[in-house]
Amino acid sequence: MRSIRARLTIAYAGAMVGTMIAFTAALWTARRASSYEELSKHVLAQANLASTIISQASKSGPVTVIRDTLSGPMISPELRTLLEGMEGYVLVLDPSGRLLYGSFALQHMSEDDRATLQREAISIKPGVQGDLLDVGGDRLLLVAVNEDMDVPNVQRVVAAESIKSTDIAIRELIGTSLAVAPLLLMASVGLAYMIAGRAFRPVGQMINEMRAITDGRSLHRRLPIDDANEEIARLGVTLNEMMERLEKSFSALRRFTADASHELKTPLAVLRADVERSMSSGSTRAERMIALEEALHETTRMADLVESLLTLARADEGRFDLHRERVELDPLARDVFETATILAEPAGLTVTMAEPARVAVFGDQARLRQLFLNLTTNAIKYTPRGGSVEISLISYEHTAAFSVRDTGIGISASDLPHIFERFYRADRARSRGTERSGFGLGLAISQWIAEAHGGTISVRSRYGRGSTFTVTLPVSDEEPDHVLRDGAQGPAAA
Repeated sequence: MRSIRARLTIAYAGAMVGTMIAFTAALWTARRASSYEELSKHVLAQANLASTIISQASKSGPVTVIRDTLSGPMISPELRTLLEGMEGYVLVLDPSGRLLYGSFALQHMSEDDRATLQREAISIKPGVQGDLLDVGGDRLLLVAVNEDMDVPNVQRVVAAESIKSTDIAIRELIGTSLAVAPLLLMASVGLAYMIAGRAFRPVGQMINEMRAITDGRSLHRRLPIDDANEEIARLGVTLNEMMERLEKSFSALRRFTADASHELKTPLAVLRADVERSMSSGSTRAERMIALEEALHETTRMADLVESLLTLARADEGRFDLHRERVELDPLARDVFETATILAEPAGLTVTMAEPARVAVFGDQARLRQLFLNLTTNAIKYTPRGGSVEISLISYEHTAAFSVRDTGIGISASDLPHIFERFYRADRARSRGTERSGFGLGLAISQWIAEAHGGTISVRSRYGRGSTFTVTLPVSDEEPDHVLRDGAQGPAAA
């Protein structure tokens, strides 16, 4: 009973039972109140009728007679004859509370019950309707009438009626409802189970399709979409979109695992060889020092790789916090320019930078410096001796643009769409040897930094003619420097 169909049917049955109980309770309450109101009106009418009969009889003569001094006054035989025809319990009391007349039903009660009813008739307030009294295993509804009838020796008329017949009618109504309810419930539950089965049939088909896809080798398959069922169609579209993302993620994970293994395999092999060489008994001190130096170099490269992977992993999980503050980009650009000049000197490159625009952004200064240095060192790394690297910082339309332009070997059109992917390297065009080859993570980290600051990074390149990388960032103030210095233009022309 774990299926949604079964749970939905049970929930519907529970709702149906609850509705029936609430309906029956409401019906019982309304019917009981209505029945008691009708009975109360009937009893009041009986009391008023007895009072009217007594008032009319008093106009023709005395309505009470005294048989003896011990028993006190009694109602006259003529009036008794008139009152004998009334139904239910009728009591006529004198001012002292003595019973002048008791109806036929009252006379058939036991002495204790008559005494109890008489005491209640004395204490009940005139005009009060609906007082209930338990007498002799029966419940009586009492009303009292005292209209100042101006009849000698007559003070109050009380009428009562048993509610047994009313309760029987109500119980019959409830019994009928309870007898019919199980039949209605079973029919409703069966119908609900059938409807739920038809409604969830497309879901079952979708589950079977998903089982065939989730083996990890069929992520290229997609679920058929039934436009006739809007909710199921939306679910199918959502699952297809999820599988598309999963397919890309699995592909990226496989490629990432293969690339990471490849990147770590070579330095680990070199490191092992260096350690074994340094531990060899026949090696000289100089050879051991050279081996340890190479091992240290490979360890440093692996540490850089692990640090880059950790940075990207934290960025993917959203756990990499940026320490945002107002950052002036022109001092940062000058600092990067000075570093680039030092790095380019051994390679015989010329690094130039026009006067940078005075512009500020809201971001992490350390990460922005890392971004700018990544682009600059890449330009230096892949530019042949005698080439040049041009750095620029401009602002336009509430945007700051940092560009690095080189005269290096460029990027082929086939490699250009993939350069920001992790571990991707255009080896045939960009690699220049072991000493300058990287891990293929620098541009991925650069793209993350740019996007984390609300900006973008773009590239324009032609194979053999150099490349231009441009980072655009939103400025932090509302009045940026719109002046383009030294005839510089926007990033599209950079």
